[in-house]
Amino acid sequence: MALNHHEEEIVEEISGGEFERTPVPKSKLKSWKSFLGMYAGEHAAGTEFIIGPLFLTAGVSAFDLIVGLLLGNLLAVLSWRFLTAEIAVKNRLTLYYQLEKICGKNLVTFYNLANGILFCFLAGAMITVSATAVGIPFDMPMPKLTDTMPNGVTWVIIVLVIGAIISIIAARGYDTVSRAANWMSPVIVIAFVACGIVALKQLGVSSFSQFWDIWGTGSDPFPGQIKYTFWHVVIWSWFANAAMHIGMSDLSVFRYAKKASSGWTTAAGMYVGHYMAWIAAALLYAVYLKSPEAQAFLSQGEAPPVAPGPLANNAIGIFGIITVVLAGWTTANPTIYRAGLAFQAIMPKTSTFWVTIIAGTVATVAGIFPAFAMQLLGFVALYGFILAPFGAVIVFEHFFYKKAGIIKNYAEEAKIKFNKAVMISWAISFGLFYFISIHFHVFLSFVTLPAWLLCGVLFLILSKVYQRKFK
Repeated sequence: MALNHHEEEIVEEISGGEFERTPVPKSKLKSWKSFLGMYAGEHAAGTEFIIGPLFLTAGVSAFDLIVGLLLGNLLAVLSWRFLTAEIAVKNRLTLYYQLEKICGKNLVTFYNLANGILFCFLAGAMITVSATAVGIPFDMPMPKLTDTMPNGVTWVIIVLVIGAIISIIAARGYDTVSRAANWMSPVIVIAFVACGIVALKQLGVSSFSQFWDIWGTGSDPFPGQIKYTFWHVVIWSWFANAAMHIGMSDLSVFRYAKKASSGWTTAAGMYVGHYMAWIAAALLYAVYLKSPEAQAFLSQGEAPPVAPGPLANNAIGIFGIITVVLAGWTTANPTIYRAGLAFQAIMPKTSTFWVTIIAGTVATVAGIFPAFAMQLLGFVALYGFILAPFGAVIVFEHFFYKKAGIIKNYAEEAKIKFNKAVMISWAISFGLFYFISIHFHVFLSFVTLPAWLLCGVLFLILSKVYQRKFK
């Protein structure tokens, strides 16, 4: 679920950074083949090594995991196809320019700040992933599932070194990063397949029924985790990339598509990465849970560590260690670069190099604290919950502005820098449903769609009110 790496790849490699404030011309449009490999590679990344095992810590059953992921990923593909791609080929604008037209420049600055910080935290989780592999030769104690603080000096040093290297590479330019990632993506996909096959052999699986029995009817969640049911898996996997599809971030990708049907290519990412890779990573953890070390943790009432490096090393040896390092690297690098661009929009006079270094520093500090990686399911849910409602503003305006009788691209037409209708709509929807989630202990992903819908409806109503003055 490499958030927004593919966005920058399209923008930087295909267009060379052009058309940031103009619609993409017909001469630059790309066929569906340009998106297929991109999505397949970008969603089999460092995050997958963490997400798969975390499903097991939530006590999922075989049906919940296998069928739930099948349905949830389908809903994600449908969101990309009928919302993101549909709007992208109509307007052919980046998310940021589209938001600026509706919200105003000052409000987009707020969005960029939130986006940049959240990207830094995600990159920090990927630095954590790579550190679990680099630490193996040093016999480094791996972070536990419930750890929030670093567990030793060795961990801190390794994270700082990895973070520094990643930040410097990202700051020196995106072309090298994206090309390297393209070459590494097939290797990472092959490694996931190999890990899955080896793990099945280690588990003694020779039939589908034995494969199904690995998770059986589920179990109690590990200490510190919540129980995931079928609907937890469905809704979480649907909104794992909420910021990209219903949040409209991938407008910047699909504005290059000849047809909206190119949105179907996201299925390659969902079913190679978010299905095959998650299940393969879960199998690695299933093998580990049978080990004496894991059983010792469980017997003491503790959750066994979810450390991608040792899990992959146990399955495919040195190739697994290298793959985990590469997977974390290829996700963290573009994510830091992307965060740097968001910060540069706030500090336009600061060079790309230095804003990327700032983003990398924030990400590295975040990587020192294992909580961002160990609680990745919760973090990803929060990420989508915060940013997705901004996409609702674009969707509801696009499909309903005529029926609602409001002016399209109001901030641009009225020459305002801050559209109060957008901010109030987001604040109410976010505040209300976040309160419901916290106060009534409702799974955050369950309220992402209601928050998104409420934000869109409120935007139409409030726009009608505020735009009377302009008319």
